[in-house]
Amino acid sequence: MDDQQFRQLLQYLGLSWKGYRKVRKGVIKRIYRHMHHLGCQSVGAYLHELEKSHQTRVECERFMTVSISRFFRDRKLWEILQKEILPSLVKKHRQKMLVWSAGCASGEEVYSLKILWDALNASLPHLPALEITATDLNPGYLERARAGIYPSSSLKEIPEQFRSAYFHRKKNMGLYEIKHSLKKGISWQTQHLLSCLTGSRFHIIFLRNNLLTYYQDRLKKPAFNKVINQLSVNGFLIIGSHERLPYERTGLLPYGSLSYVFQKRD
Repeated sequence: MDDQQFRQLLQYLGLSWKGYRKVRKGVIKRIYRHMHHLGCQSVGAYLHELEKSHQTRVECERFMTVSISRFFRDRKLWEILQKEILPSLVKKHRQKMLVWSAGCASGEEVYSLKILWDALNASLPHLPALEITATDLNPGYLERARAGIYPSSSLKEIPEQFRSAYFHRKKNMGLYEIKHSLKKGISWQTQHLLSCLTGSRFHIIFLRNNLLTYYQDRLKKPAFNKVINQLSVNGFLIIGSHERLPYERTGLLPYGSLSYVFQKRD
């Protein structure tokens, strides 16, 4: 599959060439294997299979997912969360804190938040209950997230005191397992980014390096609007450090010096 043929597939799925350009090689390999499995000799034949079978399209979209993450990615963000955002939210919500990690991949983002939350116990006693909804289209990623086992490369930005306190090194494997107690209070769910959760108003929504990077405007704008409708008033939206909002929205204001954190106002 060459780039022109890959662009055909992206266009069909409503995905962005700009978002996939740098990561396309691995994605193309997975799609090529899927085509071979289906007996498709051309992109046209493959698109025909996607058109006639919902399950085949679901499989294709899972092969299109990209997981590039690590613990405490964008270090400044986590410092602001620890020192400013989380303490301010705790003061307002004494009973329960609701967080949605949309496109959670293998769970590094979720567990980074859990580590900060546990560390807050030392300075902020009587924390409210923390409930995290973590969603991703790829069930394979979710399986790895539930296991909570990671290579050392994923931990390179974790402060040493956190690494020793929250991870157990697996013998002779070069892998680290997250502390068992941090796995509690997380609901891992398979979900498409273009659909939306219902019934909750989240105090923090992580929407980093997924919807706003990989989808075309015709799909990302209505999906983004649904996401914002799930954010509580005075809640925080966090997008990728190199991402931009798909449109200007009244009531969604930049927070401090971080161009990728926004607070929802009335």
